[in-house]
Amino acid sequence: MPTLAERRAGTPGRQNASPSRTWPRIKRVLTWVFFGLVTWLLVSQARSVEWGEVWTSVQALPASALALGAGLALLSHLLYSTFDLIGRHVTGHPLRTGQVMLITFISYAFNLNLGALVGGFAFRYRLYSRLGLDNPTITRVLTMSMLTNWLGYFVLGGAVFLLQPLALPPDWKIGSAGLQWLGAALLAVAAAWLAACAFSRRRTWTVRGHEIALPSMRLASLQLLMSCTNWMLIGGAVYMLLDQRIAYPAVLSVLLIAAVAGVITHVPAGLGVLEAVFVALLSHQVPKGELLGALLAYRAVYYLGPLVLATAAYLLVEARAKALRAGA
Repeated sequence: MPTLAERRAGTPGRQNASPSRTWPRIKRVLTWVFFGLVTWLLVSQARSVEWGEVWTSVQALPASALALGAGLALLSHLLYSTFDLIGRHVTGHPLRTGQVMLITFISYAFNLNLGALVGGFAFRYRLYSRLGLDNPTITRVLTMSMLTNWLGYFVLGGAVFLLQPLALPPDWKIGSAGLQWLGAALLAVAAAWLAACAFSRRRTWTVRGHEIALPSMRLASLQLLMSCTNWMLIGGAVYMLLDQRIAYPAVLSVLLIAAVAGVITHVPAGLGVLEAVFVALLSHQVPKGELLGALLAYRAVYYLGPLVLATAAYLLVEARAKALRAGA
């Protein structure tokens, strides 16, 4: 209830809270609700898993499936390592191609396993700053890399959800229409961004104090191609490790849903979230043990293997930097 002073001054009471304060609270509530739902999903699925069967499934994976999955994972990491080259093109910073790709690879591997704040942000700022880039330039490089990644997600996810809606488990009360609506919305957002790149007269925008420059339509198209290809490679790795027993569009669709679930819940590496989403949506097609076995193999080739290489590369970079400082 407004105080006497508020009524006299004509100022609103608490019931008329500023929208700028209300929206962050709503976002926090929605995030915690979503996190709670995912936690419930994790616990409920874990209780029904025969973990001995999972390990047996991992051991039974064909060598050809492992090789193909690992090969696609390698191609995905190699492609993602070029994302920061777009930022170099936009900012014009002088670092060499090999330096940029190495930093991007290290950051991406740690991002996958430890979360965006550690990998995507902290490692990039530390490594780029050691090579002489200032914070505004690093921020622009990082922004362009993130836009590249999510532009492809919006287009590819939109197309898959709209044109190839996932066949949901029989006991689910909702159909695939919701996914189709989501797909249409994702495509609309991507189309709006591409239209802005092509036709907008205003080429720079400021969001929370950070300047975002619209790329040219040619560059935006390149970003779209790179990102879509990368997401398809990731989906291909999971598809191969599942020994091609589930249709590729369905695997890709579940992967894209799991990716967003992992981002929203802020769980490092999406630990458990990825598996819970796949089990919830595909266990009516493949036994849980076999499904989890394939996903464990996927974590090994896409998360843990690159993390070992990235750790070694990071230690080497730090050692070289220390030697340069000692010799200065």
